[in-house]
Amino acid sequence: MPLELIIDGYNLIRQSDSLSFVDARNLEQGRETLIERLVAYKKIRGHPITVVFDGWGGGNLSSTRTRHKGIQVVYTGKGETADEWIQRRVGGVRYGAVVTSDREIQEHAERAGLSAISSDAFERRMEAALAGDREGMAKDEEEWDEEELIEPPKKGSARQLSKKEKKRRAILEKL
Repeated sequence: MPLELIIDGYNLIRQSDSLSFVDARNLEQGRETLIERLVAYKKIRGHPITVVFDGWGGGNLSSTRTRHKGIQVVYTGKGETADEWIQRRVGGVRYGAVVTSDREIQEHAERAGLSAISSDAFERRMEAALAGDREGMAKDEEEWDEEELIEPPKKGSARQLSKKEKKRRAILEKL
């Protein structure tokens, strides 16, 4: 089963030093730069990717979805935020992860059984994959902590990993 990624687009852009610099000069160019990086990442990893941007102030009454080189791009409708769209969507995903640094969305994703990955952590993994830096990815694996992934409460035997922890680790290995 492929790992589905749902990405809070503006959150990722604004958490990234390089993307936020481009975004500050030109909003559309910031989105396009992120989408092109995601296209390149998808070619390497093959994960289905949906990136969601706030369109609540725009003229469209409902969300618009387009595909760009295999990436699903969603602009939310008038009066709807990307956060609300993502919260609705996670209920329909069986195996995936939400990329955002928004704590509320991370917690919602965890309650729905998905992993939550901070924007900073995902960007590091994406850039390492794009650079072909397998060694860097192995080192980065050791740096994942509860700030980057919400750690579910531990239950059961201390010797065995919980089902959620096993699932979280499997997802991290696929990124």
